[in-house]
Amino acid sequence: MLELTYQDRKGILSSQEITDYMAASKDILARVKKGEERYGDSLGWLDPDQWGGEAALSYLEEKAARVREIADAFVLIGVGGSNNSARAVIKALRKPGMPEIFYAGNSISPHSARCLLKELENRSVYINVIAKNFETLEPGLGFRILRRFLEEKYGCEAKKRISATGTKGSWLDKLCKEYGYDFFIFPDDIGGRFSAICDVGLFPMAVAGMDIRGLVQGAKDMRQRLMSGEEDNVAYRYAIIRNLLYKKGFRVEMLSFFEPRFRYFGKWWTQLLAESEGKDGKGAYPVTAECSEDLHSVGQFVQEGSPVIYETFLNVKERDFSYVLEADGVDDRFDYVNGRDLWDINQAAFGATCQAHGDRLPVFGLTVDRLDAYHFGQLFYFFEFGIYLSGSLLGINPFNQPGVEAYKNYMFRALGKK
Repeated sequence: MLELTYQDRKGILSSQEITDYMAASKDILARVKKGEERYGDSLGWLDPDQWGGEAALSYLEEKAARVREIADAFVLIGVGGSNNSARAVIKALRKPGMPEIFYAGNSISPHSARCLLKELENRSVYINVIAKNFETLEPGLGFRILRRFLEEKYGCEAKKRISATGTKGSWLDKLCKEYGYDFFIFPDDIGGRFSAICDVGLFPMAVAGMDIRGLVQGAKDMRQRLMSGEEDNVAYRYAIIRNLLYKKGFRVEMLSFFEPRFRYFGKWWTQLLAESEGKDGKGAYPVTAECSEDLHSVGQFVQEGSPVIYETFLNVKERDFSYVLEADGVDDRFDYVNGRDLWDINQAAFGATCQAHGDRLPVFGLTVDRLDAYHFGQLFYFFEFGIYLSGSLLGINPFNQPGVEAYKNYMFRALGKK
């Protein structure tokens, strides 16, 4: 089960401040639990059963099994919320014997496109393009490039290797009906960054052999936990504290982890926080630190730079891999680690970093029992619910992203789109 701690050795926030703010904001917690009518077109994720129920899971598992029968390479074409949740889980929990997952539609680089096509030349390929409204350029270009590749490689059989995930009635839906591609649902009432528990995230995960039932169960269990209680509501406490820190001038939140398998979860987290709260001139800027490597770069800033950061450490409790270091007869001056497990050394580095950084800045600790699909489900739901609360406390709409359109307008103008 997910555990949340908070350390503040400098006394930036008093426990009374936290308690008072929690008491004063109970009405916001109640509204978020219920799901506000004004955000009704964005709250399909709030109940995981709505799009991750038994019928949906069985259908996705069946479709994924068919893909695995014909393909050893699966290309997920999408950008941002269309691929971040699936990529976070697949990269962390990759299983042998499953199709290798490739990613496209998240770059406009010709070099990346050429390299991907080269990788796919001698493979049996299946593609899935994910786009809610099919107006974003990156996945549109990725789909065109990969569609042509498949048609040249397989001829009229290519359509059996193409699927799309979009909203009903969209142009993507129309293309699927016209050309006979499989079509999956991108719910109207779920935004991209909240789309882990629906076809958007679950289908690619299922193709990669992920335990999508465990992931959905993790989200459901976290929902049940967050829907009860106030004082012990971990997402509410997280939202309250981060808003109080923001009011005291802390403008950067850093998600730090000592397990590289969280790298792409960090990308999902960055998008969730940045798009949800970065508006109306407000919001803490989200960054990630992959330790211990980044301790030798941003670690310097944390210890002695501008005091604008608070840190959220993500950790795993249970050991799942082991490597014991043994002496090899070379006097390399590292004999003090002889007989020690890399897991324990990594945990020692984690503890030391929490101590050192906590001496200077406010620190959250977020710990899961183990690194598996169930706990990814817990993390997805915890942060989604928490950012809904946090954005409401901040006084912004957590579900829109009007600023994303600015660069698109200039780009479409430059490309001559009418």
